[in-house]
Amino acid sequence: MPQLEIASRWFERCAIGGGVTRLWEPHVTPLLRCNIWHVRGRERDLLVDTGLGVASLVEAARDLFEKPLAAVATHAHMDHTGGIHEFAERWVHGAEAEAMAIASNHLPLELAAYDAPARAGFAGLGYDLTAGLLTALPARGFDLAAHRLAPARATRVLAEGDVLDLGDRAFEVLHLPGHSPGSIGLWEAKTGTLFSGDAIYDGPLLDEIPGADVPKYLRTMRRLRDLPVQVVHGGHDPSFGRARLEELVDAYLRKRAA
Repeated sequence: MPQLEIASRWFERCAIGGGVTRLWEPHVTPLLRCNIWHVRGRERDLLVDTGLGVASLVEAARDLFEKPLAAVATHAHMDHTGGIHEFAERWVHGAEAEAMAIASNHLPLELAAYDAPARAGFAGLGYDLTAGLLTALPARGFDLAAHRLAPARATRVLAEGDVLDLGDRAFEVLHLPGHSPGSIGLWEAKTGTLFSGDAIYDGPLLDEIPGADVPKYLRTMRRLRDLPVQVVHGGHDPSFGRARLEELVDAYLRKRAA
């Protein structure tokens, strides 16, 4: 495999309106390329997920973090909690708190750590790892083999129905298990906006990985279809609207019914 170049910039960002900015890591394979959502509030901001943790999110986006901020993990997988240790306020569902505290969801970043059947399995889902998990390095001297997910203790344990009050807007915690035991969404009823984490996104949904539960995922999908959603900001891939949500849910239900 050719030697990786050093990225001139690790994070990209785009303001998408409504006080929301999307950040992402373009040099991370789509399998692990998490959407990082910054949501502005009058009194407090939210950061929904924190990426892979191979470069400092705080340093890259310091200009966004000017007021009190809570980093919320939609679940404790490595691609969503890699950078959460950098923040003073770290919120996660109770079913994911221990995994985040002991960093049990670490994944190797070296392609050699994945055997041929594992790579073929990812390819079958639509994720080609031929070019590696990173297509560049975040800094000179970064060691793929030595990198480890940093443990991070929750400062607030979330549960279904909790309300995250930003002063001028509020998000309700929805427990959406299936992809993982404590997957959550953040729901703003006033605008019909859902930050869905990996419960649903416009890409291959993973429901046969450790910690996943297909019967619970089916219940989550039916719940999402009944929610009066206008826009979904997922854990991966582009945002989408109501019609696409229904298509994705119905496709999943058909797949599992078969």
